[in-house]
Amino acid sequence: MIIKGKAHKFGDNINTDDIIPAIYLVTTAIKELGKHCMEGIDASFPSKVKEGDIIVAGKNFGCGSSREHAPLAIKGCGISLVIAESFARIFYRNCINVGLPIITSQEVCKNINAKDDIEADLLKGEIKNITKNKVFHIDSFPPLLQDIIETGGLIKWYLKGRIFSPKK
Repeated sequence: MIIKGKAHKFGDNINTDDIIPAIYLVTTAIKELGKHCMEGIDASFPSKVKEGDIIVAGKNFGCGSSREHAPLAIKGCGISLVIAESFARIFYRNCINVGLPIITSQEVCKNINAKDDIEADLLKGEIKNITKNKVFHIDSFPPLLQDIIETGGLIKWYLKGRIFSPKK
C-alpha cells in the first residue's frame, strides 16, 4: 500500500473535539463530516486538503472522547494517512475500524514540515520525505491491518467474509 500526499502538520494533544466539534455529531455521513474536519483548530483546513494528503502530528493525537466521527471526518476530507508520535488508544482502533491507516513514529514526525511531499509504503515499512530527500524506516503495517484498511474498514472486511490466517 503506497500513499502519496502533502503533509499537514499539527502539534501535541489534538483531541477529537478539535478534529470534529460535537455540533456535527448528528451525522455519520463521511463527506459531511469531512467538511468540518479540524474545524476546532483551523476552519479552513478542509479547503487546504487534496485527496491523498497526510496529517503529521505530535503526541497523543486523537485524545478525548471515543467517537468514531473523528477518523471518519479525517478520511472524509481526503486525508489518506495519519502519522503521529503517539495516538490515544481508542482513536487508533477507531481509525483501523473505519479504514484509515495510521503510523506511529517520533523520528518521522520530527523530520517532516507542513507542505512537505511525502510517500509512504506501508507494506515495505518506508516513509520518504520527497521534499527533503530523506527516507525513514518504520515497522511495516501488519498484514491483517493492511487487509482491513484495503477493504475499507472492519465492518466491510467482516461483511466480505474475510478470514485471516497468519502464516506459521
